[in-house]
Amino acid sequence: MSPLVKNILAVVVGLLVGGLVNFTLIMLSGSIIPFPNGVDPMDPESLQANADLLESKHFIIPFVAHALGTLVAAFIITKMAVYNNRRLALFAGLFFLAGGIMSVLKISAPMWFNGLDLLVAYLPMAWLGWSLGKSSEVD
Repeated sequence: MSPLVKNILAVVVGLLVGGLVNFTLIMLSGSIIPFPNGVDPMDPESLQANADLLESKHFIIPFVAHALGTLVAAFIITKMAVYNNRRLALFAGLFFLAGGIMSVLKISAPMWFNGLDLLVAYLPMAWLGWSLGKSSEVD
């Protein structure tokens, strides 16, 4: 298999697994920190309509989901990529950041959450995933 194909596969697998981590945590968020009655965390309209019912605690799991999904994606990409693994890992951060920006535009959330999420959960986590992936290599 050519190095280019391996790199493309690394990005696809990394993004899929990172997205799965993100999605799974979001799906579990209501059972970890229950939402007020009538709020569906998977429905942007429900979140928008009930934004005034949400407390700071309801934003913990979404932040962790975004950060951990990005970190896992970047780590996997770093481990699988043949070359340019730092750039590819940071691409994962940009990919998930784009999704975060779309969420900010779609769903009402407190400014502190939007700022924290966009500034910390994506590019820094992609860099950390790359860093952890590189440091776990055996010489």
